[in-house]
Amino acid sequence: MLSTVLKYLEEKHVCPHCKQELTLCNAPPIHVGDGLGWGSEYLFICLNNECSLFVNGWKHIENQYGHVGSYRYMEIPGSNENYNMMVAGKDAFTGSVVDIEAMKQQNKRYQEEKKAEALLPTCLEEKNLEPVLFLLLDEAANIEIRKKAAAMLVPLNDLECVEPLRNHSFRDTSLEQEVNLAVSAILTKHYMKECPYCAELIKARAKVCKHCSKDLD
Repeated sequence: MLSTVLKYLEEKHVCPHCKQELTLCNAPPIHVGDGLGWGSEYLFICLNNECSLFVNGWKHIENQYGHVGSYRYMEIPGSNENYNMMVAGKDAFTGSVVDIEAMKQQNKRYQEEKKAEALLPTCLEEKNLEPVLFLLLDEAANIEIRKKAAAMLVPLNDLECVEPLRNHSFRDTSLEQEVNLAVSAILTKHYMKECPYCAELIKARAKVCKHCSKDLD
């Protein structure tokens, strides 16, 4: 998706009515003309409120159709198709401008997810907790892959997972339950427990927390 957007950004589209450069926007799901899509995820749209098409469109639509509205000029990327698209207000499409930096971050996260996923098969052999933790803490990652990662927690048996997992808010309750059970099992294997007062790790047989000095009896 990012590569497609970057390719489109190399295209230069200019509004014939005001000579301003068009802005790359996310296309609406419905084509107002036929109820179908535009055939493209993106549109080049003139967002210049001083554009003659936009300025004069208000009066034309009022006289022609009897309601409030105007037009914005638009072109479909990679084609010669263009339209004068009817809009209801001055804010039309201003909220759908493609955020390139956000897309770059999204693409970076996705690439990191795929890298971590590719490392899962060797995590147990190499005692590598990092890819497992990355996937479990990434709420945007595939849920089935995250559950595979959760199943590796107990075999890895690494106490380093406890703090980041306990501090994470899981949106999927079933995954959260799996992780909590795994953490409990890891603590048991290490003869450890969590202090109910300060949440620090202490020996399972401790009667007083060495961190907060609370009586555990």
